[in-house]
Amino acid sequence: MGDLTGLPDLLRECTPQVLAAVVRRYGDFETCEDAVQEALIAAVQQWPVSGIPEQPRNWLITVAGRRRVEMLRNESARRRREETVHHDPAPEVRGDDELALLLLCCHPALSVPAQVTLTLRAVGGLTTAEIARALLLPEATVGQRISRAKQRIRESGARFEMPAPDERLPAVRHVLYLIFNEGHTASSGDTLNRVELTREAIRLTRQLHRRLPDDGETAGLLALMLLTDARRPARTGPDGALIPLAEQDRSRWDTSMITEGVALITGTLESAPIGPFQLQAAIAAIHDEAARPEDTDWPQILILYGLLHALAPGPMVTLNRIVASAMVHGPETGLAALDELTDAPTRHRTAAVRAHLLEMAGDRAGAHEQYRLAARLTLSLPEQRYLSSRAARLTKP
Repeated sequence: MGDLTGLPDLLRECTPQVLAAVVRRYGDFETCEDAVQEALIAAVQQWPVSGIPEQPRNWLITVAGRRRVEMLRNESARRRREETVHHDPAPEVRGDDELALLLLCCHPALSVPAQVTLTLRAVGGLTTAEIARALLLPEATVGQRISRAKQRIRESGARFEMPAPDERLPAVRHVLYLIFNEGHTASSGDTLNRVELTREAIRLTRQLHRRLPDDGETAGLLALMLLTDARRPARTGPDGALIPLAEQDRSRWDTSMITEGVALITGTLESAPIGPFQLQAAIAAIHDEAARPEDTDWPQILILYGLLHALAPGPMVTLNRIVASAMVHGPETGLAALDELTDAPTRHRTAAVRAHLLEMAGDRAGAHEQYRLAARLTLSLPEQRYLSSRAARLTKP
């Protein structure tokens, strides 16, 4: 029978390849996706007893094709087509299938939450229950979102084909970035990291980079993920409490991920047009290469945030640029810049930055008030605990 400990990883790796091959052959994404899920269930039930087939991917493709026929058997209008399909050989897997599937899951007819969910299901191979746990959503909600997404794809008339990558590639990168960010710093809940999401985002971005090795922004996105996730072992204490970057034990950082990320961003900056993900990765590399917090090259980070603000302005870029400016020119400069902000969509982060700068400037009472405000505004329990502890520390003599 053989060792079955790697069965979940094998099925997850095969899922996008199987689904892509079946959809490319038969066309109807909704029915084919359901059929592939049935094939995966069959594998989970049968392989522990009969053993893993010599060609597990082909086995899954064949079973999924049969399941699809069974799903359509009661539709008299398709009986002739069904008989033809039944006798056709199983479709082969092609090199660009997974990329085409990823682009299909990020179809412009879908909302961003639907794109994220469908990508995790169809390309990531996560079950509905796994997605629900990862996103902290009811399983029924995730199931409905997947069902509606497949229906929208059908109604839009989208076909399984390779569009011009430039048309949909920015959306794909954005979805993978959102998946990674939600895993790296969960927007709500009692844990800071959701490793299953960061791991899946890195895996899918690696696949995308392998298909498009000359795309600078994809390389930059992968480098950013690696350089950021490298710090994960030091981001929380034994009790799950958040540890800020300046206080982390840098010996716990993953040096292999840092080495890979630095090599990626160095190579792409030398050979490709500069984009937002590359700039963010370059900033992350500067942080990761500093042996001590005081060794951080803040003037260079400030320059990079200026470039990033010009290319992709946004509230988080603005806040991070203010922090970098304060580290270079002093906290008063940062506080003055915060006073000029009129739009605050990230209220708790703005309050946290103000608290940090007030603490740097020696205003303990003001920092205490802002830390408490930030703690009240965030939905993340680890962040709440961290911000509250910072506030409490300032009340001590």
